[in-house]
Amino acid sequence: MGKQSNDTLKVADGKFTAILENLLRNGDGGAPNAKTTEISSFQSLCALLWRAVTRARKLPGSKKTTFRMAVNCRHRLQPKLDPYYFGNAIQSIPTYATANDVLSRDLPWCAEQLNKNVLAHDDGTVRRFVEDWEGNPRCFPLGNFDGAMITMGSSPRFPMYDNDFGWGRPIAVRSGRANKFDGKISAFPGREGGGSVDLEVVLAPETMAGLESDLEFMQYVSGR
Repeated sequence: MGKQSNDTLKVADGKFTAILENLLRNGDGGAPNAKTTEISSFQSLCALLWRAVTRARKLPGSKKTTFRMAVNCRHRLQPKLDPYYFGNAIQSIPTYATANDVLSRDLPWCAEQLNKNVLAHDDGTVRRFVEDWEGNPRCFPLGNFDGAMITMGSSPRFPMYDNDFGWGRPIAVRSGRANKFDGKISAFPGREGGGSVDLEVVLAPETMAGLESDLEFMQYVSGR
């Protein structure tokens, strides 16, 4: 794979959300009277990355790709956990699709696949995850084991830049060297605010070069 490239990109979230909403209303799969699917801007951003990274990797069309997201289980359980519960209450959701489906279908289709999996992760699913782990305890594997995996970590919902330890507002947020591999992406709120998102992207050098020349992706990147 060679040395990995770790770049930080800024995504102008407001512009991206407006364009995606237009695609959802007027895209190829949108019948005039069809029920509108509510997809978050973060899921939309993940779909954009799924497409762009898959395209940059130049995978065979039949290759199964994986986009993995972490979900908050606090409000999914019945009864719900307290929002400020301090324990580890997240689980990882994989969404699968062939490279051909990811690239031949449109951006709203990819976003909808992610959205479906998030919505389906209810109380019963959370408890099955826990029961499965109790029956077979294991450390969660991190990595890109087949060359077609992407893992999204963190969230732009976390107010990273609101932390002031006496030195003023942070200049930048970084996640350090731990748990880095080809396909690991971390999302933080943009320092300038306004709904922007900072992405910390780790990819193989040739894949990073492809991502940085991807017109669909780079039109939403406002700087580095």
